[in-house]
Amino acid sequence: MYKRHKLENGLKIIAKRLSNVQSVALGIWINIGSRYEDPAQKGISHFLEHLLFKGSRKYSCRIIKESIEGVGGSLNGFTSEEHTCYLVKIPHRYLPKALDILSDMVINPSLSPVDMEKEKTVVLEELKMYRDLPQSYVYELLDGLLWPQQPLGSPIIGTVETVNSISRGALRSFQSTHYTPVNMVISAAGLLDDDLLVKKVSAIFSPIKNAKANTFIKAQQFQNKPQLKIFNKSTEQTHMALGFHALERDHSLRHAQSLLHIVLGANMSSRLFNEVREKRGLAYEIGTGLKRYHDTGVFLVHAGIDNHKVSDCLGVILQELGITKKSLVSQDEFRRAKEFYLGQLSLALEDTMEYMLWMGESAACLDKVYSLEQVIKEVDKVSLEDIRLVARQIFKNAALNLALIGPLEKNQKQIYAKLNIG
Repeated sequence: MYKRHKLENGLKIIAKRLSNVQSVALGIWINIGSRYEDPAQKGISHFLEHLLFKGSRKYSCRIIKESIEGVGGSLNGFTSEEHTCYLVKIPHRYLPKALDILSDMVINPSLSPVDMEKEKTVVLEELKMYRDLPQSYVYELLDGLLWPQQPLGSPIIGTVETVNSISRGALRSFQSTHYTPVNMVISAAGLLDDDLLVKKVSAIFSPIKNAKANTFIKAQQFQNKPQLKIFNKSTEQTHMALGFHALERDHSLRHAQSLLHIVLGANMSSRLFNEVREKRGLAYEIGTGLKRYHDTGVFLVHAGIDNHKVSDCLGVILQELGITKKSLVSQDEFRRAKEFYLGQLSLALEDTMEYMLWMGESAACLDKVYSLEQVIKEVDKVSLEDIRLVARQIFKNAALNLALIGPLEKNQKQIYAKLNIG
């Protein structure tokens, strides 16, 4: 199914040839993100990602953009808690050029002092933007409840103080220490020559010496009672993020957790959408989500709620979570959840970029990649009891965390009294 190769210095290559497309998606993944950072360096992974697009030894910022976009391609990057990724999607014949550009950005970034000062302003404006968007900022508040005084509980972008304090020397040291082959995965999907890709990657990266793998401190969970954080703000609606510590990325019940997410809030057929929005009109936006990490995870419920109906909406949500602990989901829900899960994955894998992201994340995190057929077999084995077991493991009153943004200063005691799963 996949072409896999590992260089002597530890760099991994994962590729999938798709013969019925004309594009190739390519990503360079680095096992470095916000949870690897020291407190004083918060945001340095994200800031470095920004700087790499400003130019490298061989390519200026303008040439990087024009070389990709000038032939119809797209170029981007992202930083998460556990990864940084630089990626392109491009007509297949331009793959060698795209590889050369991305690799030079990663290996030989210019990191000029002028670019650094300008980009600090850009990043700080990005930080302000997130703070001004309650539907985004509420997740930052929730992370702080889930992992207080821990890297996972701090914003990926950092703070005004930490971003301003990043020096060129610190940035250069961080890049040379962590952007090393043993911490990298090259992922590619589309109309490509597997052997040629391996040959070109080897020529570029093999001369780089081996180094230590990046490490992080495991997440700690000390919670023994429900937690509530209200950010009082004059908004037209209240933004809610309700979160529970959940399963790690490769847990044996991970598919059951995904099916629970689908049953509760992944689409318009879900229980929360029907109960909260359709039947009672308590919220416009309502759904669930999952975050997966090496050693932990989050099951969350998010909603945009009428300011006067927060307690009522919260009561319905917690009641629905409680039902999944007590009763098995129906056979019809079970069937539809499985079909939705596998159908969404199948549709996503028709796109070269989605395929590259799926392979790259799995190879970077787990050093393995599941085929669609393997996933189908594993999902088929999930039982109704597995879903209830996951609900019972996750939905505990003592593990409940609620973050709210809205004009709620006078309602804190009333809301806290509602924090009980029915």
